[in-house]
Amino acid sequence: MRARTTHFLRSCQVRFLFSTAAAVAFAGLLVLILRSDEVRGMLVGLVRAALSIPS
Repeated sequence: MRARTTHFLRSCQVRFLFSTAAAVAFAGLLVLILRSDEVRGMLVGLVRAALSIPS
């Protein structure tokens, strides 16, 4: 029984490690994309349009 519990805990740790690594990689990719001038301009335009008061 103890070996099964140890195996289960290790498999959970491995899943956590892979999901954390994937999240960090995705965050890094997102940072690279958002640093682009084109994307930044589109986001600024979107925010300005959303915050503008229609007349």
